[in-house]
Amino acid sequence: MSSEPKILTRDVEASVVPIGTKVTLQKGETAHITQSLGGTYTVVVNGNMFRIESKDADALGLEVPIASAPTAAPDGPMTLDQLEKKVWESLKTCYDPEIPVNIVDLGLIYDCHLTPIGAENYKADVKMTLTAPGCGMGPVLAQDVQNKLVSIEPIDEANVELVWDPPWNQGMMTEAAKLQLGLL
Repeated sequence: MSSEPKILTRDVEASVVPIGTKVTLQKGETAHITQSLGGTYTVVVNGNMFRIESKDADALGLEVPIASAPTAAPDGPMTLDQLEKKVWESLKTCYDPEIPVNIVDLGLIYDCHLTPIGAENYKADVKMTLTAPGCGMGPVLAQDVQNKLVSIEPIDEANVELVWDPPWNQGMMTEAAKLQLGLL
């Protein structure tokens, strides 16, 4: 992503990276976009890093993406295998704001279990971790995971639990993630 400066067109809520505290960036401040992945923007303003949600892209002078409505499989309800595949695809659209690799390939998702809660509806239970226990972005990332899961039809509920056992390490990353980060 280009670090071309963007002048904020309005006040905008952002999360301080890596502590997760919500702040308001002021109209007129200069933001440099360092990452634009998974529907969020990581920006640097006055030497500090922040995460801005896609719904606030207009504050950066960018178009706000139009959310697509959940859709069922064209031939009727999805099979459990199809749904599980769609869930994992969706999880791969969640990114750590400091690392340009999705959370699945980083090895942060330890478990994802789907449970029927009706004839054609499901609950998703996810166990995930962070690259460091002290990372304040945990609640922000967990909420991102939850939002993406409940946007999948037929998932009506999503519970995301942050766990620390086993502790995350670089060996949990996929080969592709290691290659992308220059670790191979």
